[in-house]
Amino acid sequence: MAGPISDCGTADRAKLAERLAEILKNMDAWCARLEDFADRLPADVEASECLSIARDLSADIQSAHEFEEGELFATLRGDAEIVKRLGPALERLHSEHLEDESFTQEIRECLADFAMDKKRCNVDSLAYMLRGFFESKRRHCAFEREFLLPLLKPGQA
Repeated sequence: MAGPISDCGTADRAKLAERLAEILKNMDAWCARLEDFADRLPADVEASECLSIARDLSADIQSAHEFEEGELFATLRGDAEIVKRLGPALERLHSEHLEDESFTQEIRECLADFAMDKKRCNVDSLAYMLRGFFESKRRHCAFEREFLLPLLKPGQA
């Protein structure tokens, strides 16, 4: 397990903060893209866009979660004070990651169905699903931005 965040070098903390900030920016962009997509359903959406979103969203979510679980959360869990203050929140974030991955798989399947045959897909359900996903993701990212990112700044742990 990683050592306490307070023992983590300033450069290491800065790298974690930089990567987390990059991920949060990317997730914000995804949320905006999904919102725009949902607003344009069904007429103003091409099959190629559906397939691109399905493929790229899954990959970006997986990459973000690998970093957060494998590096960020591992480092934070190595600090007893942070675990005392945020242990349950880290567990909740982990559960949200699992839910996001499952939800992303459902979105992927629905987008593929929609791309193959717009008439076969329930557009209202697809739009509702997308909105549920990006609203949940925005809350998740807001928490990470407000509570985890500051922990990575020198002197904040």
